[in-house]
Amino acid sequence: MVTSYHSTRNKTIQASARQAVLKGIAADGGLFVHPGLGQEKADLDRILHQSYQENAAYILGLLLPDYTEEELTQAIQAAYTGSFASEAVTPVKPVGDLQVLELFHGPTSAFKDVALTMLPQLMSIALKDTGDSAMILTATSGDTGKAALSGFKNVDRTGIAVFYPEGKVSQIQYRQMATQQGENVRVFAVQGNFDDAQSAVKRLFLDQELNDWAASKSIRLSSANSINVGRLVPQVVYYFEAWKQLMQQGVIGRQDQLSFSVPTGNFGDVLAGYYAYRLGLPVKKFVVASNANNVLTEFIRTGVYDRNRAFIKTISPSMDILISSNLERLLYYMTEGDTKQVKTWMDQLAAEGRYQVTPEILEKIQSLFVAEYAGDDETRAEISRVYKEDAYVLDPHSAIGYLAGGRQKGEEPMVVLATASPYKFAQDVMEAITGDTMAEWDALHALENICQDPVPAPLAALESADILHDAVVDVPGMKEAVKDSCALTGRGTR
Repeated sequence: MVTSYHSTRNKTIQASARQAVLKGIAADGGLFVHPGLGQEKADLDRILHQSYQENAAYILGLLLPDYTEEELTQAIQAAYTGSFASEAVTPVKPVGDLQVLELFHGPTSAFKDVALTMLPQLMSIALKDTGDSAMILTATSGDTGKAALSGFKNVDRTGIAVFYPEGKVSQIQYRQMATQQGENVRVFAVQGNFDDAQSAVKRLFLDQELNDWAASKSIRLSSANSINVGRLVPQVVYYFEAWKQLMQQGVIGRQDQLSFSVPTGNFGDVLAGYYAYRLGLPVKKFVVASNANNVLTEFIRTGVYDRNRAFIKTISPSMDILISSNLERLLYYMTEGDTKQVKTWMDQLAAEGRYQVTPEILEKIQSLFVAEYAGDDETRAEISRVYKEDAYVLDPHSAIGYLAGGRQKGEEPMVVLATASPYKFAQDVMEAITGDTMAEWDALHALENICQDPVPAPLAALESADILHDAVVDVPGMKEAVKDSCALTGRGTR
C-alpha cells in the first residue's frame, strides 16, 4: 500500500489515495493531504499538446499515485464522454479586459460537474478493493448537491444522501435537487444554514456508533464535498487547461504568468488552483472573491479567521459559508506540514469560533493570495455593467469573481472562473439587467433571449418535472436520516 496521504492534523493517520477517496475525511477530523505535493512538477510542454482528457489522466496520475494509468484513463472517458456541451470541457473566452474560464457546460450547469462526474468513477475503482458498499453524505449550499446526485445516480453499491439549507438555495437549485430521479438517492432540507448542515455531516463521519453500525452492514461512509480529495483534484486540471488555451490563442507566451480570480466560499476551488501552482503552473496571484459573508476576505487581509458573525443570505447562495473547510489544507502547506499547529488552530475554531495565524504565515499567504468581496448591490451592478458593455451574462457568483478580478488586474492576464450558468439564477440576473422582478420561469425564458447560450436542456426540463423529495429534518434528525438512507446502497444499477 502506498501511504501517499495523511491527515492535516496528525501525520500518523495515513492512507493511500484510494483509501483517502473512500474515507473522505480523516479519523481525527482532519483532511487528507499529499505531503509531497509539487516535488514532481507537471510537464507544461506535454500539457500544451494534449487534450483535456489526456491532461486529466496525466495530472490525476501525479496526485493519485496508486491509481493505475489504465484505471484513470477509463474513469476519465466514462466521466467526460458526452457529458459536457463544450468540446473543450472548460473553454476560455475574452470578456472585456479579462478572460473568463467557463466551468458550467456540464450536466448540472455548475463547476462542480468537472469533479463530480469523476468522483464516482474514482470511488467505484477503490471500492473494488474492499467488497463494501459506500454511503455518500453531502452537505450543499446549492450546486454540489445536484452535481453529486447526478454523478452518483444509480451507481452500483453506492447510495447518496444530500442535505441542503431549507429556503437558502435558488429556486432552480432547489428544483434540481427536489426532482432528482434515481433508485439510490435521497434529498433532505435541513433547518438551518449551510454551515449547520456541513458541520453536522462532518460530525456524522466521526460518529463512532454510526460508523460501527454502518460497518456491521459492510457500508463505508464517505463524502462528495471538496473535503474529499477525490472531489478536489479533478478541479486542478482546468487551471492547466486555461493556461493551455491562452497559450494556443497567443494571449500569453511560454514565460508569462497568469492570475486567477475565484469566487469561493469553501475555499475548495481556489485551493485546486494552488495545487496547480505547486505543480508548476506559472501563477502570479490568486484573487479570493467573496460575497457579504466575507470571512475569507478578513482572514487573508488580517490573518484572523472569525466565524462569529451574522450569517447573511445573498443572491450568491453557493458562497453563503462561514466555515471554509479547505482553508485547513492551505494552512498545512503554508506551515510546511506542521500538523500540530494546524490542529491547534482547528481546535480553537471549534471551541471559540476563531483563530489567528502568525505574522510569518500571513506574509506567506499574502505573497500569493489577495482578497476582495462584494455585496448584493455591487453584484447586481456588475452583472448589468458587463452585459451592457460586453454583451456577456454572468451569474451572481461569477460576477463577484469578475468584479474582484477587475479590481486586482495587473499587467498579466486575469482569468475569472465562471462557476455557474446564469440560468441557475435567472430571477436575480434578470432583475440586475432589467430592474424588473419576474416569476421563476418567466425570468428563465426572458434570459434566453439575451444570453450567449440557450437554456440547457436539463434546466428547461425542470419546469414540468415532479417534486420527488420533500423531506425536512432538523440537525439532530440527520443521523437517523442517514441510517434510513443506507438501505439505498444496494439499489445502484451501473
